[in-house]
Amino acid sequence: MGARFMSWFESFLLGLVQGLTEFLPVSSSAHLRPTAAFAHWPDPGAAFTAVTQIGTEAAVILYFRRDIGRILAAWLRSLRDPAMRRDQDARTGWLVIVGSLPIGVLGLLLKDAIEGPFRDLRLIATTLVVMGVVLGAADRLAARDGHRPGAPERAGGRHRAVRRRKGLAELDTRDGLVFGLCQAMALIPGVSRSGATISGGLFLGYSREAAARYSFLLAIPAVLASGLFELKDAGEGHTAWGPTALATVVAFVVGYAVIAWFMRFISSRSFLPFVVYRILLGLLLFALVGAGVLGPHAGGSAG
Repeated sequence: MGARFMSWFESFLLGLVQGLTEFLPVSSSAHLRPTAAFAHWPDPGAAFTAVTQIGTEAAVILYFRRDIGRILAAWLRSLRDPAMRRDQDARTGWLVIVGSLPIGVLGLLLKDAIEGPFRDLRLIATTLVVMGVVLGAADRLAARDGHRPGAPERAGGRHRAVRRRKGLAELDTRDGLVFGLCQAMALIPGVSRSGATISGGLFLGYSREAAARYSFLLAIPAVLASGLFELKDAGEGHTAWGPTALATVVAFVVGYAVIAWFMRFISSRSFLPFVVYRILLGLLLFALVGAGVLGPHAGGSAG
């Protein structure tokens, strides 16, 4: 029997899922895989995911276009003028490069595992729960420290100094590399690129806004490189070029709206709703796989 090609409806729905979940700390791959499995569709595959992420990263570039333009201009000037490397925007540009190295190296080394064993629903369920707990711990630490620099807080009838959370101006090479290592963890489906990097940033002492902003900037070179690398495979199997392009456009439009909402949300709210959601979704997947409703590799064949 010939290969079953992805329908336009499938591509629209998967693009919608990609756009809704890429920037939230809940993992887009942890939603694309189960969505396909529940609907009895073939796994869209790592190539489809990587290409549709070009759409979501285009949304990042559009949303942060002023920041990116300023950083890129300063970085280019720093290539000619070493004194410019002390400029904050130029330093951010260099640190995005430093932070992109881990995922670039590990992505190439683990390519076969990413496209195969890592897509097991049991692994996805595990990473959803574990990273949910990690995100919760990081968020609790940030809430305990507070956000107002030097503001006192009353505890047990006494004033206690609130630790100041760092901004991007204080990002250094060590922290940039740690952010990058956290981003590389997202090669495992279910971890979440934003969830891992934001958690790492909160543990390093950065504010929620600073951690999220750097997380989004850091993802640009890695995701674009991955998407362009996978372009050659995007039209193979059951993912035809037309539906893949539709999913990418849908992911772009929805992703832009999600970024705008998410940056407003984290300015005044905690990550607790995402923590609870991740843990419940992970437990649900465990239950469904354990009960035999879903096989661990459900939707894994394009035949």
